Amino acid sequence: MRVLFTGPAAAGHLFPMIPTAQALRAAGHEVLFASSRPLDRLRETGFPVVEIGDGRDIREVFEQATGEQARYVSPELTSEQILDRAALAFALVSRPTVEDLLGVAEAWGADLLVYDSFQASAPLVAAKLKIPSAIQNFGVTSGHDMVRRIAGRFTEAYETHGVAGPAEATALDIIPASLGGDRDSLRMRYLPYNGGGTVPAALLRRGDRPRVVVTLGTVLTEMDGVNAIVRLTEAAASVDADFLLAVGDADLSPLGTLPDNVRPLPWVPLAELLTASDALVHHGGSGTMLTALQAGLPQLLLPQGADHFINADALTATGAALRSTADGVDAALLTRLVTDPALAEAAAALRAENSALPTPAETVPALEALAAR
Repeated sequence: MRVLFTGPAAAGHLFPMIPTAQALRAAGHEVLFASSRPLDRLRETGFPVVEIGDGRDIREVFEQATGEQARYVSPELTSEQILDRAALAFALVSRPTVEDLLGVAEAWGADLLVYDSFQASAPLVAAKLKIPSAIQNFGVTSGHDMVRRIAGRFTEAYETHGVAGPAEATALDIIPASLGGDRDSLRMRYLPYNGGGTVPAALLRRGDRPRVVVTLGTVLTEMDGVNAIVRLTEAAASVDADFLLAVGDADLSPLGTLPDNVRPLPWVPLAELLTASDALVHHGGSGTMLTALQAGLPQLLLPQGADHFINADALTATGAALRSTADGVDAALLTRLVTDPALAEAAAALRAENSALPTPAETVPALEALAAR
């Protein structure tokens, strides 16, 4: 079986597909990825990659098409407004990929198309070529809903190719049902893929006091720096815990002089970093949230934009997380994060719920059956 994976060129959209692709390849199937630039992170996965699009990245396409500067932090918008804005943006981003994706799927002879819901060209290609397809969801939001939203902004492409609308697809959810996702989806266990990296040996062992990891994902630091954790860094000084700043090579100057118990780290794969940690503070991105869920850690979410607010609503409802504005973080909140037994118990329950789901390897027969249909 030949399985073609495709999604926007962003880690949050592509990385959740990697365990699925690895399971299919281990079962003897051929796997190919199609995405637009930048392709560096996708190449590092070890899968063959074909470039689609016109050479521009997501930010370039959006800014050139709208004349506006791309913006990520958007606390003034409702979740519905954020989703509608995302639908417009990713419809624009997907337009240059349609012809290339059609050509790749047809020339390669794909038997199954697995795609991220933000890749608007994929359901069009699946419908036109009558290829069975699956939407690889990356978080708590509905993939089917996003496909419909974006298709409403993509009508001229469907008309050009004589396609009535998006192909029917099976949703693949990588979250426990208690967090959301799509109805009647094929659910599998979340297994984190964070890319490669060197793990300092000292971080594999527990510390003498609680260890809190602080991260802002892969996009927020690029667009807004570390502004979201200025107040947190100040408050951490009076908390009996060690704080590890996993923010890559972001400029830390807005944080001033760091307290003795706050230490920046080089790039470390998040899943490994969390194995000997006690809690995670982050922006609310799906991949970050689910990596902490898989590790069974209490979380503090500081939502900024994108799907962060939806994620924060879903996770705090389970009792496994706290939430705050960036300016609302104080020592009491951080102390509660590492001492509240109810938070730890709820996080352990979510971890158990995730572990009870079928692994990607155990889901392969269902994907084979989908392709056979």
